[in-house]
Amino acid sequence: MDKKKETIRLERESVIPILKPKLIMTLANLIEHGSDRAEFLKLCKRIEYTIRAWYLLQFEDLMQLYSLFDPVYGAQKLEQQHLSPEEIDVLELNFLNYLFEVMEKSNFKIATEEEIEVARSGQYLLNLPITVDHSKLDNKLLKKYFAEHHHENLPSFADKYVIFRRGIGIDQTTDYFFMEKVDMIIGRFWAYLLRVTRLEKLFSRSSRQHKKDSKKNDDISSDAEQDELYVERIRLENMELSARNMLSKITIQEPTFDRIIVIYRRAGTKANAERGIYVKHFKNIPMADLEIVLPEKRNPGLTPMDWVKFLGSAIVGLVAVVGSVEMPKADLWVIFAVLSTVIGYIAKTYFTFQQNMAAYQNLITQSMYDKQLDSGRGTLLHLCDDVIQQEVKEVIISFFILMEQGKATRQDLDRWCEDLIKEEFGESCNFDVDDAVQKLEKLGIVARDSIGRYYCVGLKRANEIIGTTTEELVLKAKQGVITSTT
Repeated sequence: MDKKKETIRLERESVIPILKPKLIMTLANLIEHGSDRAEFLKLCKRIEYTIRAWYLLQFEDLMQLYSLFDPVYGAQKLEQQHLSPEEIDVLELNFLNYLFEVMEKSNFKIATEEEIEVARSGQYLLNLPITVDHSKLDNKLLKKYFAEHHHENLPSFADKYVIFRRGIGIDQTTDYFFMEKVDMIIGRFWAYLLRVTRLEKLFSRSSRQHKKDSKKNDDISSDAEQDELYVERIRLENMELSARNMLSKITIQEPTFDRIIVIYRRAGTKANAERGIYVKHFKNIPMADLEIVLPEKRNPGLTPMDWVKFLGSAIVGLVAVVGSVEMPKADLWVIFAVLSTVIGYIAKTYFTFQQNMAAYQNLITQSMYDKQLDSGRGTLLHLCDDVIQQEVKEVIISFFILMEQGKATRQDLDRWCEDLIKEEFGESCNFDVDDAVQKLEKLGIVARDSIGRYYCVGLKRANEIIGTTTEELVLKAKQGVITSTT
């Protein structure tokens, strides 16, 4: 279908895309002896219980702070605390500190300016220009936070809202796309006229320079990083013109952000300062349709280019009609043909806008009911659990590799963990080995030798070092009560 392939280069994710129960049982089944397998399963439970306990107090502080900035009930709780504006400023920055730490631990990353530009460079299902009403968004809170916590390559809107993303997927849509195909033909014909009249140089000088730079970056990166993720974007704009493609269903494809979290605050007034902080969680958002998750969107309308088409068509039609009337023998059929063409083109532009508007409303509705996972407190609870699950999986995989392979350098351990995930589960990720070995050393079940290589203690000794956890005592007590009652 495509004239040329369009690929997007993306960085591999650190998140381990494997369910924890599946991971543990698969690794346990690789252990030969039944006694060792039982010790390993016990160790996995103790690792999870211990890591969960480590984060408990931090998560409680996070939830307590958010209760003060909950857009629904936060204002009432702040009023009950009788805090000064300065004290509230300190608390909201503390909340953002905790929140951004949890986001990092959950392997969420702030979408950079480059990633936003790549996402906006194409069209998928959303064909209307969506803009944000910045006057309705606060620009002080995040600006203050980033002034104290420097981040590289922040997007231009980072003082008003932040988009976190994690995970990459693929979305495909199959349809006839009749109106979109007509738009594509008109666009290519317009580009052809610009080339013939040599007006293309006037309009495309800056864009050509941008494309040249982008291509240069792609050439460099393709040789530099062999383990990058490449995802194909299949668009109508690159479709080969043929009768078969024009009359049959086609499939378009767009990479998606598997998870997106948007953080922002609405603008307040001098009389009524806004303190609520919005945290919204979305799933499976196509990159080219990223605008559907933006806060405080303006209602889309006809673009300046649409108005130019209207006025240009009207002027061309008027000139053609006047020219035909002033001829010695005015041909009514010619006048009728010109007027029909002009009116048809204007009607086509208007109905295309109406169709795009209907598609936009459908996407917004879908984002609210299907693609929005949660918001506020629910999102924070989800993040807290994500942190624990990821940390546990990293620690278990690292310990298993050291148990099976023996001593290993940091680089070897990192590579072996990634190879294990690829071979046993068919998944790829950029394994965070530093965080994993730090947790293992904190647990006391991994140490380093004289030349810096990591090694682990035996399974039985590892269980003795961690010891019986509170959760195990509770489960034993519960089982004892059940046994006594029966």
